[in-house]
Amino acid sequence: MPPDTAERLDLRLVPAAGTAWAVTAAGITWTVGPLLAMLCAATGFGWWALDRRCGPTRPAVRAARAAVLGAAVVGAGFALAAGMRSDAVRGHPLAQRFGTVATVTVTPGEDPRLLGNGRLMFRGTLEAVDGNEGSGRVLVFAPASGFAGLSAGQPARFKARVNRPDRRDLTVAVLNATGRPALGAASPIQRAARAVRTRFAETARGVLPSDQAAILPGLVLGDTSAVSAATTAQFRTAGLTHLTAVSGANVTIVCGAVLLSAQIVGPRAAVILAAVALAGFVIVVQPSASVLRAVVMGAITLMAMLSARRRQAIPVLAATVLGLLLVAPQLAVDVGFALSVCATAALVVLAPVWSRRLTARGWPKPLADAICVALAAQLVTAPLVAAISGRVSLIGVLANLAVAVVIAPITVLGTAAAAVCWLWPPAGGLMIRFTGPELWWLLRVAESAAALPGAAVPVPAGPVGVVLVGVATVVAAALWRALVRRRRYAVAGSSGDVDYGWPASDPG
Repeated sequence: MPPDTAERLDLRLVPAAGTAWAVTAAGITWTVGPLLAMLCAATGFGWWALDRRCGPTRPAVRAARAAVLGAAVVGAGFALAAGMRSDAVRGHPLAQRFGTVATVTVTPGEDPRLLGNGRLMFRGTLEAVDGNEGSGRVLVFAPASGFAGLSAGQPARFKARVNRPDRRDLTVAVLNATGRPALGAASPIQRAARAVRTRFAETARGVLPSDQAAILPGLVLGDTSAVSAATTAQFRTAGLTHLTAVSGANVTIVCGAVLLSAQIVGPRAAVILAAVALAGFVIVVQPSASVLRAVVMGAITLMAMLSARRRQAIPVLAATVLGLLLVAPQLAVDVGFALSVCATAALVVLAPVWSRRLTARGWPKPLADAICVALAAQLVTAPLVAAISGRVSLIGVLANLAVAVVIAPITVLGTAAAAVCWLWPPAGGLMIRFTGPELWWLLRVAESAAALPGAAVPVPAGPVGVVLVGVATVVAAALWRALVRRRRYAVAGSSGDVDYGWPASDPG
C-alpha cells in the first residue's frame, strides 16, 4: 500500500472550525451570542480542570483534550463576536427608520441582477443616510429604468423606503429605491473590469449562436444576465447550475493552466504568473464575497492537487474557514459558503481515495479522476442543493460526467479571450469560436438530461430537505459499499482465495 493511501487525516483544527461556524450562525440567527460564549467558556474551563486532574495520559487522549479545549476557546471568542455584530445591526440608525423614506448613498458590491417585471436587485455597502456618514450591508431593490447603468463599485445616491430585512444575515435594512439615482464614478480598475466584461459579451454575440453567446459569460465570468429562463431551468434539473457561478473549479482550472508553463519559464515564474492571473481574474469577475470565497477554495484544491497530500489540505481548509468567518461572519449563514466548503472537502478528501481505488483496478486515471470528482461533489452537496431548490437531480452525476471534458477548454479559452478581447477583439473572437463545439455539447447535455423522465424529484426545502436527502445519501452509500464487499467475497470464494483466519498448515 502506498504511503499516501494509509496517510491519516490531520483533523486537529476541524473541531475549532466547526464550533466557530456553529456558534457564529446561531449567534447571528437567534442573537444568543453571549449565552453561547459563556457556555463555551464554562466547557473550556471544566475540560481544563479535568485535564489537570487526570494527569499524564496517552498522546492520542492528550491530542483529543487539546482539540476540545481549543474548540471551546475559539467558540467563546466567535460567539462573543457574533453577539456584538448582531447588537450592532439591531442598534443601527436605519433600524429606527423602518417604514420611512430616506436619501441614501450605496456602493454596490456586484453588478445589479435583473429580476423581471422591470426590477433589479443588488447588495451593497451603505455610505450615507440623509447626508450623514453610514455603514453596514444593505439589500437594494430598484427599477431597472434608472439603475440599469449601475455597476459594481459605483456609488449611487437615491431615495428609498427603508424596510426590515427578512433574513438574519447581518443586513441592516432592505431598501426599495424610488425615482432616478445620482450615479458617481467607480474606480479606474472597476471601470476597466466592466469594459472587459462588456467587450467579451459583445464579441461572443458576434461570433456564436445566441444560446451559446448567452451561456459563455456565465461559465467564464459568472454573468448570467443574458441566459434564458428555459436554459436556467434545464441546468437546474440536470444538476449543472454550479457551472454558471464562479466557483473554486474556475480558479483551479485557470491557475492550473498557467502553472503548466513551469517547464518553460520555471516554477517560481509560473507561480508569480498564476498569482497575477488570479488577481486579474478576481478583478474582472468582481471581488464579491462569493468570488473571494471561490478563490480561496480553489486555491486550497489546487494546493492539494499539486502536493498530492490530503493531510495538508484539511488543516488549511479549517484555518481558511476560521479566517473567513473572522473577516465576514455573515458567511456562517450563507448556503453558498457551505456548498463551497463541502465541495472542497469532498474534492481533497474523498475524490483522491476513490480515484486511487479505481486506478488500482485498471481504470485509466483521467477517467477515474473525472468520475470521482463528479460523484464526490454531487453526493456531498446534494442535501444543501435540495434545501435551496426543493429538488434533487437524479441525473446530476451522469450529466456532470458527460460535460466534464469540455469545462476546462471553455474556461481556459474563455478566460484568455476575455483578456484579449479588450486589446485585440479579432484574436479574442477567434478564441471564442473554438469554444463553440464545447458549448454546443454542454447545452445539448443539459437539454437532454432535463428532458429525461424523473430527472429531478421534489423534496422538502429547508432543514427537512437537508436531513432527508442526507440520510438517503448515507444509506445509499452504505448499501453500495455492502454490495461491493459482498461481490468481492463472492468472487474470492469462487476462486478459492477466501481467508478463514487459520494458518495454511492447519490440518483442520
